[in-house]
Amino acid sequence: MTELDDWKPDAKGVTFVPIGGAGEFGQNLSLYGHAGKWIMVDCGMGFGDERTPGVDLLVPDPAFAVERREDILGLVLTHAHEDHIGAIPYLWPKLRLPIYATPFTAAVVRMKLIEHGLIDQVKLIEIPLRGSFELGPFKLTYVHVTHSVPEPTMLVVETKIGRIVHTGDWKLDPGPVIGPVSDSATLKQLGDDGVLAVVGDSTNALTPGRSGSEAALEASFTSLFKRFRGRIAVACFSSNVARVEVIARAAHANDRDVALVGRSLWRIADCARETGYLANVDEFLSDSDAGLVPNDKIVLICTGSQGEPRSAMARIANEDHPQIDLQQGDTVIFSARAIPGNERPIQQLQSKLAKRGIEVVTPEHDFVHVSGHPAEDELTELYQWLRPRTVVPVHGEFAHLSAHAQLARDCQVPQTLIPENGTVIRFTADQDAQVIGQLDTNVLAVDGKRLVPASGGVLRQRSRMIDQGAIVVTIVLDGKGRLLAKPQVAAPGLLTAAEDQNLLKELSLGGEQAFDQLGVPEKRDDDLVRDAVRLGVRRRANQMLGKKPNVDVHLVRVQ
Repeated sequence: MTELDDWKPDAKGVTFVPIGGAGEFGQNLSLYGHAGKWIMVDCGMGFGDERTPGVDLLVPDPAFAVERREDILGLVLTHAHEDHIGAIPYLWPKLRLPIYATPFTAAVVRMKLIEHGLIDQVKLIEIPLRGSFELGPFKLTYVHVTHSVPEPTMLVVETKIGRIVHTGDWKLDPGPVIGPVSDSATLKQLGDDGVLAVVGDSTNALTPGRSGSEAALEASFTSLFKRFRGRIAVACFSSNVARVEVIARAAHANDRDVALVGRSLWRIADCARETGYLANVDEFLSDSDAGLVPNDKIVLICTGSQGEPRSAMARIANEDHPQIDLQQGDTVIFSARAIPGNERPIQQLQSKLAKRGIEVVTPEHDFVHVSGHPAEDELTELYQWLRPRTVVPVHGEFAHLSAHAQLARDCQVPQTLIPENGTVIRFTADQDAQVIGQLDTNVLAVDGKRLVPASGGVLRQRSRMIDQGAIVVTIVLDGKGRLLAKPQVAAPGLLTAAEDQNLLKELSLGGEQAFDQLGVPEKRDDDLVRDAVRLGVRRRANQMLGKKPNVDVHLVRVQ
């Protein structure tokens, strides 16, 4: 149990706890508590890196929420990006909460639940755009904004003590392509009515000016496509339905058909059409159909803008995609910004393409991307409208949160609080917000079909095996503790039987000598034998190889 079990949210305040997404990109999950009840906002995932070998996905540890599951009234989603909904299939079985979302977000979540065999267990409630609903002591209202996915919303969390605006991801796009412009009238009215606090997106708080308009990209893509004679492939986020539509329009203007390459693109496109989007875009070709179209008449929209190893673009770059084979004279456009931490795999992917004579176009070369997050001028405009008493920056690393807090102060916001994951903040009607505690929060790794602690023993041991190697020693003893054969040694990933026989014999000798140094009573104790042989082999490996591998000793006694 946590140290805050006695800190139930009372009716005189609102408690805010970011479990993920504060001080990092991804894994967004927050709790709001009031009058003994809680709501959860978003349930997102992050990406693994070199610190989590063999793991692609990370999710926040929901232990704090699981302990209070009976008092949590629902999971409320702001939009359909993976860093806000991607953890649902992995964490929902621990939480078993009803889920509230707008139609497009609900369609994407429904698709995930079907894939994971959960759809019959989950109560998924669709809330209309700009809809309001009540959960216990909370009145919740969706305010439409713009972002790089359909139906992004700010969430107004209203209680008897005041209103908190949870921004989710947003921007002020004057030409959003899909959906209306941000609902500035409602935001201004909220400011007039009074806003207790804003919990807000900090992604572009270090970026001056404005984020740019999605509509402005159409002219750029139309012009770019005229330059190229071969096949054109565009890598972008599958959830950016507006970008898909912009690319399709530009392709049509250049007499090119459009094919989708990648399962997630097809799934999102299906969800978009199901909820009324992409209505003016022709049906897309499949990747197999694309091979029947002349090179100068096709645009391929592909997954893999972040260098994901199993994405369509990665398979194309590695020349192992079953349908698509780009050649010299073709062009690949990366229409996305690198998520922090993904720079290296993206660069490696781009290098593979360039080495094959494929032209690579990035946002650094041409105007092929606009961000979905607010830059400084948009943040300033929001605070001029809302005029909150307190700003709590989230969704970003510390530098982004700090810059966001400073900008809010420059906008005459009286108070800012910079949280970490697990920071417990209490808002009241007549006093400044206060930090009242700090939880120990953890991250879970999606390791195949199970969740394991990202900093736990399994991944620590795996990292050590990758760095230092692993050795397996098999020893066979009789009932009196006598060695019946020389220790057998295998060192996968460190030594091979074909090339390193002498070294393997040396390791075996190290184990044998360590065993011989034991006394007769000690040789009858399995644990002492294992420890001695393990240390003897590890010591010899360090002497010969300069490595300190994991050594596992299998002991067999023959009576």
